Amino acid sequence: MNPIRRGPPLTLAPDGLSRRRILVGAAGLAGAAVAETAAADSLADVPARGPGAALSDRSERSEFVHLARVPESTPGRRHIDAAEAINSKAPLDKLVGTITPADLHYERSHSGTPEIDPAKHRLLVHGMVKTELVFNMNDILSMPSTSRVAFLECTGNGWENWKEAPPDVTVQNTHGLISTNEWTGVPLSFLIDLVGVERNSTWMLAEGGDGSAVARSIPLTDEIVAEGMLAFGQNGEPLRPAHGFPLRLFLPGFEGNLNIKWLRRLKFGDRPFMTRWETARYTQLQADGRARQFQLKQEVNSVITAPSGMMTIHPGYNRITGLAWSGNGCIVRVEVSTDGAKTWKDAQINLPALPKSQTRFQIDWNWDGIPTKLVSRSTDEKGNVQPDRATFIAMTGTNALFHYNAQQTWAIGADGVVRNVLA
Repeated sequence: MNPIRRGPPLTLAPDGLSRRRILVGAAGLAGAAVAETAAADSLADVPARGPGAALSDRSERSEFVHLARVPESTPGRRHIDAAEAINSKAPLDKLVGTITPADLHYERSHSGTPEIDPAKHRLLVHGMVKTELVFNMNDILSMPSTSRVAFLECTGNGWENWKEAPPDVTVQNTHGLISTNEWTGVPLSFLIDLVGVERNSTWMLAEGGDGSAVARSIPLTDEIVAEGMLAFGQNGEPLRPAHGFPLRLFLPGFEGNLNIKWLRRLKFGDRPFMTRWETARYTQLQADGRARQFQLKQEVNSVITAPSGMMTIHPGYNRITGLAWSGNGCIVRVEVSTDGAKTWKDAQINLPALPKSQTRFQIDWNWDGIPTKLVSRSTDEKGNVQPDRATFIAMTGTNALFHYNAQQTWAIGADGVVRNVLA
């Protein structure tokens, strides 16, 4: 019979304090606040135990958990009919950790989600290659695969705040066009070697199988070749149709529209293919009227998800938490201001802080009940620091629409209601 395992004996520290008391003290502000609340409850309030529901073919969420995306058409147009929507945003304010459930991953499409039979799907690889080939999904699934956790972000994420700050929005509205998944697929480098891409080929055209035939020119940089993949898996299961089933291109850290869904064609060449998606659509209008092309990398960014837009808090202890990310690699620092960017404190970064993945941060805060503003700013491993709005607008102007990564400010009124403001 195995002996009962008990906790360590109550030994005394050199100053006479017990080890247990030292550990309790290390919990700090959060521990004290939780302990004060917990002391008022008892096991008498816990429902009696009994038989639960029968097993089923899949697990559903608890009836007490309500998670959903919100559809949107253009910036500022919310609460619309889903048929008018061009995207659907992830509920960042209700998620924990960093991984986004597949059914809540943000969605962006130009002509809806096609229904594709994987048995009939084909991938054509041609252009400046030694051997032009057509692969079916069995061919793809028989190739070596790899998995990695990384974010995917629409270039329009944050577009709510380009010109003004609608006060009655949530963080789901302002920043919900980003999600982090574990992606599984064939390394792009393997396919390049397989078809024998010519040395002087410096660009790749990726085309999707949707009704809009979205196609983008992608430079064959060392980073893209090394990290890109032909993804068929998402969080341990096949891709959901809205996210590219049965095959999509995935390029960690690069703007969402390059990550072509329902991938049907790759063409290699020695120059950009200049599709309408990179001439009329995904270009960035600058303050001087000129348009910038191929702004491909997603910049360093962060947002406080709690307390955030339309939440209500009370004076006393509050835990501030949020998400930070960068297409340049790992997040190494997140700072939080509770006085409108006058002073800053380092937040705790939850580990593991993976490269090109959303990273959660948190910090303790005692609110005195006086109106104030919360702001976060992140720094990545390349030394890039998330800009404040004034600096960002000075660089880009307000004619643009994509790649908004200015610091997000939440204003807290005397009533404890959190609202969106520009600064």
